[in-house]
Amino acid sequence: MTGPLILPFEGKTPKIHDTAFIAPSAVIIGDVEIGPQASIWYNVVVRADINAIRIGARTNIQDGSVIHVESDYGDGGHPAIIGDDVLIGHMAIVHGCTLLDRAFVGMGAIVMDGCVIEGDAMLAAGAMLTPGRRLPSRQLWSGRPAKFMRELDDRGIAEMQRGVTSYVHEAPLHAKALRDLKASS
Repeated sequence: MTGPLILPFEGKTPKIHDTAFIAPSAVIIGDVEIGPQASIWYNVVVRADINAIRIGARTNIQDGSVIHVESDYGDGGHPAIIGDDVLIGHMAIVHGCTLLDRAFVGMGAIVMDGCVIEGDAMLAAGAMLTPGRRLPSRQLWSGRPAKFMRELDDRGIAEMQRGVTSYVHEAPLHAKALRDLKASS
């Protein structure tokens, strides 16, 4: 068993908080910072080769997702800035955008360059938020291209945060299972 690929690029080395969980099949490249209790799951790629990626505390990026950036062509481009307590579902693509604290990106969703998803907002599974769009707080957007569907109530927002809490709880269990496997081999 090998660990994750943590690759310095162009003089920039990923900075990963020691309480973060990084699955062994994850790939983390370049100008990346990952906060406390964040989790980067199996087969996730976080590639900050041409701009920066910041991932906040307790944020989880689920299996098979890709986080990338838009190049800085002298105009700053678009880094990927992901706040605290963000939930990113399996196989999502998050590219050169900003996800504010407590944002939710559903499974297989795509968030494109220059987009902003505000806190307590949800991009539904399979949706595509086209470049430069802003998804306001407490709204659910769905479709390709994504459009407003409805306001989120307190119950829906609480369910999103239960998902974050679940991943914060689950990550140390996976880390222990991997340590146990390594110790037994």
